Amino acid sequence: MSARAVVLVEGISDQRALATLARRRGRDLEAEGVSILPIGGAHAIGTYLERFGPRGLDLKVAGLCDVGEEGTFRHALERAGVGADLTRDAMEELGFYVCVTDLEDELVRALGSAAVLRIVEAQGELAPFRTFQKQPAKRELDLEEQLWRFMWNRKIRYAPLLVGALDLGSIPRPLDGVLAHV
Repeated sequence: MSARAVVLVEGISDQRALATLARRRGRDLEAEGVSILPIGGAHAIGTYLERFGPRGLDLKVAGLCDVGEEGTFRHALERAGVGADLTRDAMEELGFYVCVTDLEDELVRALGSAAVLRIVEAQGELAPFRTFQKQPAKRELDLEEQLWRFMWNRKIRYAPLLVGALDLGSIPRPLDGVLAHV
């Protein structure tokens, strides 16, 4: 089957999380002609919109970004002729969703600290997490933020695990939205 849609994401952890969610929702993205493409950071979005959007292959495009990259995505969408004067709601209508603060933050909040701690423990990383918590800069953070920061260098491994542990009725809106668009 030929490609009909592409979901542009900042990195591999986003790709793995969305692929996990698609499988859990019973979707075969390959058979549907949908690719999830990590673009290597938000600032590459313009290049990929030109390649796959209306001025390129004219595929259906969608995307996912962190809140700190919302402006970069918005401006690239406008430059690529995908939309004009875009608000967040208008971006979502085009299939581009914003994670607050980022994907891992969305997932930690959706699961809750206790469930995330169980996953960390199942991965054999409870002791390293406890050491991480003792660092002076981390002691005053609440547990949810400690978990989010702990996953920073581990997000490629943890993103699909967190999505896999979520109740399907508790999937963060940006993840469900971007997949529903394609």
